[in-house]
Amino acid sequence: MAAPQGDRATRPGPGGDLIYSQLLQHLVGERRQPRPLRPSVLGGIPAPLKSDEQKMVERAMESCAVKAALACLGGFVLGGAFGIFTAGIDTNAGFDPKDPLRTPTAKEVLKDMGQRGMSYAKNFAIVGAMFSCTECIIESYRGKSDWKNSVLSGCVTGGVIGFRAGLKAGTLGCGGFAAFSAVIDYYLR
Repeated sequence: MAAPQGDRATRPGPGGDLIYSQLLQHLVGERRQPRPLRPSVLGGIPAPLKSDEQKMVERAMESCAVKAALACLGGFVLGGAFGIFTAGIDTNAGFDPKDPLRTPTAKEVLKDMGQRGMSYAKNFAIVGAMFSCTECIIESYRGKSDWKNSVLSGCVTGGVIGFRAGLKAGTLGCGGFAAFSAVIDYYLR
């Protein structure tokens, strides 16, 4: 007579172990071999595995220093463009207060545009770098990437910038930058 199925699972296998024990060793034990997870198996879009160079570039792009440098550069470019634009539409560009009836030359207007563009570019670069650094530090400390990081970073950045004009200005700067960061984060995520 054949042995019942329950007896078969408890009989010793070729190595003296139980068949059930051998199965466990291969599934969750020391003999388990990790398999690379491919999205195509789960019904996702198949993607090639990342090379070591790609992983290195990804790690570099996620570092706080690179994020701050990119934010500084982006702020510089955006601030420069904004400064040139505002100087271009300003009716007092190149205006000489000593002689109000004289029309400014193109050279004077362009010089004023360049000076204002550089001033805005430096200010935007500093704000961008401050915001990016504080957001990265807060994200690293909290271990999460969510909307709270940008709100806290906006508060710190606005508070530091406003604090130069006093405690009240620092508090208003904190609240204003935090609210602006929350709105921007809401629309971008």
